[in-house]
Amino acid sequence: MEMDQEARHATPSAARHIAFERLHNFRDLGGYRAADGRVVAWGRLYRADSLGKLAGDDWKRFLDLGIRTVIDLRYPWEIDAKGRVPEAGRFTYANFSIEHRPYDQAEIDPALDPWRYLADRFAEVAEDGAAEIRQAIELIAEDPGPTVFHCTSGKDRTGLIAALVLTLLGVGEEQILADFALTELATDRLAADWRAAHPDRTLNWPSYGRAPAKIMELVLADLTTRHGSVRAYLTDRVGITETTATTLCTRLLTP
Repeated sequence: MEMDQEARHATPSAARHIAFERLHNFRDLGGYRAADGRVVAWGRLYRADSLGKLAGDDWKRFLDLGIRTVIDLRYPWEIDAKGRVPEAGRFTYANFSIEHRPYDQAEIDPALDPWRYLADRFAEVAEDGAAEIRQAIELIAEDPGPTVFHCTSGKDRTGLIAALVLTLLGVGEEQILADFALTELATDRLAADWRAAHPDRTLNWPSYGRAPAKIMELVLADLTTRHGSVRAYLTDRVGITETTATTLCTRLLTP
């Protein structure tokens, strides 16, 4: 299933998406280049939408990836309602609920600036969930992996952790924004899933499932304004130590 290193580097960014029938936003974070010239290794760190949807052939495909660590970023009540990764006991499984103030994206007022509104929600997560963000990043750094982290759609909470991890790896902002925006390839299927799950509701926000780069651009700018830089936010507010950052780079970066 996995391409060799040379082939992966030659493929377009859309090829990061690993095909599943029921999952729509499962991606490999390999291939991004750090400032020191090293590259994030393929097949070591994945981001995803809800693994509670895994079944049948999807489950077999997932097991073929050799994943050993699963980080679930959802609320416990979401896990109770939708289920966690099957056979969780076979993995190092951890639930770090980084969002503390739930909101319903389907009900966002269409009259609002949606990207500013969502960036403000990210800011809440970045402050409220600092302890859980630290725990998630420490586990990514310390556990042998391969590792996958996920929320419900693999978009916002997952997108924030991806951006922060890539920042610690020395990946530039342009690549971080591009990674965030790849969720746009899954938007239609995410919206279709919402409609199927809520046949008695109307999807009031027309941008449901969208993830334009502008959102993450605002998020990173906000963190820089408040903390001096995104890395300063990670060290001073979240509490990521230099040891953790070095371990993360050693584990995930390759020449």
